[in-house]
Amino acid sequence: MNPRRPARRGRLPLSLRRSPVTWERQRPTWREARPAVIAQALKRAQARPSGNWFVVGATRDIRADRPLARTVAGQEIVVWRDATGRLVAGPGACPHLGAPLRDSPVRCGTLVCHWHGLALRGAPFAGWEPLPAYDDGVLVWVRLDDVGGEPPLEAPVVPARPALARAVTAVYVGVGACEPEDVVANRLDPWHGAWFHPYSFVDLTVVDTPGTTGKAPARAEGAEGSEGEEGGEAATAQEDGFVVDVSFRVAGRLVVPVRAVFTAPEPRTVVMHITEGEGRSSVVETHATPLGADDRGRPRTAVVEAVVAASDRRGFAVARGMSPLLRPLVRAAAGRLWRDDLAYAERRWQLRSTGRFPG
Repeated sequence: MNPRRPARRGRLPLSLRRSPVTWERQRPTWREARPAVIAQALKRAQARPSGNWFVVGATRDIRADRPLARTVAGQEIVVWRDATGRLVAGPGACPHLGAPLRDSPVRCGTLVCHWHGLALRGAPFAGWEPLPAYDDGVLVWVRLDDVGGEPPLEAPVVPARPALARAVTAVYVGVGACEPEDVVANRLDPWHGAWFHPYSFVDLTVVDTPGTTGKAPARAEGAEGSEGEEGGEAATAQEDGFVVDVSFRVAGRLVVPVRAVFTAPEPRTVVMHITEGEGRSSVVETHATPLGADDRGRPRTAVVEAVVAASDRRGFAVARGMSPLLRPLVRAAAGRLWRDDLAYAERRWQLRSTGRFPG
């Protein structure tokens, strides 16, 4: 595919590679993957406001009978819905004797401690204070001002997405021994895709990097506005993108060529927007949430990756109807990629923590 020409849409999204290149004979990308370019993009991402919002997990993981629990930056957090359906978040320890509320049931919108029956309905009680929470329709966020240390925002920086009513969504969660910046740095290095993940990507070319064109990448068509971003910040993040032409491997020589733009709208998020080709306007959001140290003192980070897939093909309505069957397949594909990418991020943290990281 010509990197300067929009992808052509045929009757089918698949293309047939004419001359497959074996893994060891593909074009090396190490000269282009300059550490300084990645480091500068990471630094700019870290300077953008998050408003102290952290992703906790998937909207679908909030059940009527138990809370969604997560440890964020060493703090136990529980999230559930009250009797009116309102999202409630707060500390994960019972204010009475410290019982783990993650193991307690929800009854009629009330979280009932399983040690002594103390009932929490989402209002302040006996020293237990609720935390700001936000549901964007795919992911659940909680605001921790003491952890983030930034001026708070009323809502998180939610990336632009296709309309959820016309999309298939799936969320993968994985955990690695690293810090959020190692996860973000991995995603801001698109050059490793075809080398490190040959089972998923081929024919990868980084067309533009931040600062090389002076113009913003194309905005995904049909994308919803970002509720948490202010206009200036959204525009800045959109201009600071890596533009990539890549083919997703289907089977053998069959591939799906697309153009994608990688941006970092806030310090712990990297978004891949499909701007040309099949699935135009689809996004893959990678969110990195710090969890706390493990028993060896190493930092632990949760990767929460949300796939919001859309297509204007008539047959995509069938795919939406099969969403319950497709979600496990999408999560499995993401899990295979993140098995490798978390090893990448963990290695980066090991090198940084011992002063051996290049650059």
